Amino acid sequence: MQASAVPDAIDRVLETVLGAYRMRVEITADVRYCGTWFEREPDTRHGQFHLVTEGECWVSGAALEVPVQLGAGDLIVFPSGVRHLLSSHADAHAADAARDIDDADTRMLCGELEFLSGSGNPIFSALPRHFVVRSRESGEEFRQLAELLAANSRNRGWGQQAVQNKLADSLFTMAVCEYVRRSDQPRGLLAALVDVRLSKALSAVHERPGEEWTIQSMAQVAGMSRTAFAELFAQVVGVPPIHYLAQWRANEARRLLRNRRFSVAQIAEMLGYRSEAAFRRFFKRVEGVGPGRVRGGDD
Repeated sequence: MQASAVPDAIDRVLETVLGAYRMRVEITADVRYCGTWFEREPDTRHGQFHLVTEGECWVSGAALEVPVQLGAGDLIVFPSGVRHLLSSHADAHAADAARDIDDADTRMLCGELEFLSGSGNPIFSALPRHFVVRSRESGEEFRQLAELLAANSRNRGWGQQAVQNKLADSLFTMAVCEYVRRSDQPRGLLAALVDVRLSKALSAVHERPGEEWTIQSMAQVAGMSRTAFAELFAQVVGVPPIHYLAQWRANEARRLLRNRRFSVAQIAEMLGYRSEAAFRRFFKRVEGVGPGRVRGGDD
């Protein structure tokens, strides 16, 4: 059986991927439910999440095989914003009808998340329709951050919303890391990260995108033959290694283009292109727009 990748290698790749995309994570509601309650959450164009800060709740819907019970400190994430139900009981419809039962209060923070740039995010596409991070099973850092976010929600001072959103951004990143470490059936990029061979190659490519990578050189880093590496990478990640490399370079280019300290020529050199013209042709082919559009803020 193939050994799993070490957590540090997983974190390095996740950090670079999440950092390359502009992501919006926003707390949209701090809600409190009393007694018996029932809440419908519609389909949305963005992801959704709920962090229970007090009490407990049940979550159900088409994206879940069975209703899921959440307790204080638990987080549920719907990356694609699918329709779901929140309620005080496992049978949400019964809860909707039974309004006279005296139940304990429940409080939760609800929010939205989405990536704002790039032609495709390999992490979002690899996430399931929903995932849960349990407070009792998570790392100390995740629990502390969730507690800090809950405490901050009770602070009504200046800048509270901005602080909440920053904390929520960090909590989502930690949640993805927790999901990868504990998932029995990861897929796509996340499945590749838990394979020690593929994670070595991915980590190297992410750290040094401007190197003259070939399938052979990636395979050497992974400790595999060229053919075996190419087949395994395509099977697990869903795209050939060179295609993934091109997409990663394009997203690194987007990140660098937003920093006006670097000229387009400098970015081209940093990403391994022999001329600015070659880089411009590559970027237009992969992203559909020229570097100037991205630098001008029209992406």
